[in-house]
Formats: sequence, structure tokens, C-alpha cells
Amino acid sequence: MRITKQSLARRWALTSLLAAILSAVLVWSDLRLKSLSGYGTADLQVFSTAAQYRQAFLVWPSLFAVRAGFDRGLDYLLMPLYAAAFFYSGIIAREAFAPRPGRARRILTLLAAVPIAGAVLDAVENGLELAMMLSGTSDRLARIAFAVSNAKWMALTVGVALLLGAVLAQVQEHRQRRLKSSSPPRA
Repeated sequence: MRITKQSLARRWALTSLLAAILSAVLVWSDLRLKSLSGYGTADLQVFSTAAQYRQAFLVWPSLFAVRAGFDRGLDYLLMPLYAAAFFYSGIIAREAFAPRPGRARRILTLLAAVPIAGAVLDAVENGLELAMMLSGTSDRLARIAFAVSNAKWMALTVGVALLLGAVLAQVQEHRQRRLKSSSPPRA
């Protein structure tokens, strides 16, 4: 399937904007949960022991547990948005900085898929946290969730780098179009 550069840029802009809005709502909700209970769902990402999870789960009575569940659900909605936005970022960066076949193009193509793996890891991480919340914690599950969380953050860091590359590519393309339109026609 082929899509035009304009269509790719529109999809990138839309998914990036929606992901940014949903991220802001998620951060606000999580900060509210943390201010009410002392723990937010983002805090779970750095826990590596069952005792740390138990402590957070104990301070979340039913009202806070519902808010934590809402945050997890919102995170599941965010995952495909950021995965698509970062993937599109990678394709835009690839087309701008490696337009011809070669090693750089292959590397950028592979890097474009990394954020998709990050979204899958995010889903696994949330599933592990939910399993510990509902069925009890263990140090083994806590360590696995910690490792998955770290791998997810590495993938998202690649995604942010691709996003920056796409922004640079879009700025460069905009400048080139502006220069073309302002230059006098050739005789």
C-alpha cells in the first residue's frame, strides 16, 4: 500500500496531536491520583519488588482503585496513538534523510517499528500490573514488570528521536517549498 506524502503528514500530525492530548489527560489524572493517595500509576513503572506494589495497592481504597483503573484504561487507548505517531515519524524521517536505498534507509525503517514494540511492551506491563493488583504481588512478577517497563521506555525514547527527526524533516520541507515559491521563474 502506498500513501502520498501529504496523507502521511496528515496522519502523522493527527495521531501526534491526539496522542499529546491523551497524554496530557493521563498525566493530569495520574497526578490527581498521586495527590490524593501518595501513589500514581506512573509510580508503578519504577517498582521492582512486591512490597512496593503492595504498599501502593494498600493505599488505593476502592475510590482510588477506580481512578487507577481509569488511568490504565486510558493508557491502553494511548498506546495505538503513540505507536502510530512514532511510526509515521520514522517514515517521514526516513523519506527525508535517507531517500535512496541503502543502509541508512534500512536502519530508519527498522527504527520506525521500535515504537510499535514499545506499545506492545506497554500493554504487557499494564497487564502484569493489573494481574498483581487483582491476584497478589510477587517479587518475580515485579521484576518482570520492571524489566518490561525499562524496555518500553527505551522504545519510546527511540520514538521521541524519530518524532524530532520528523519535525526537522517537515521544517526543512516547508522551507524548501517557501524558497521555491519566492524565487523568480526561470526564462
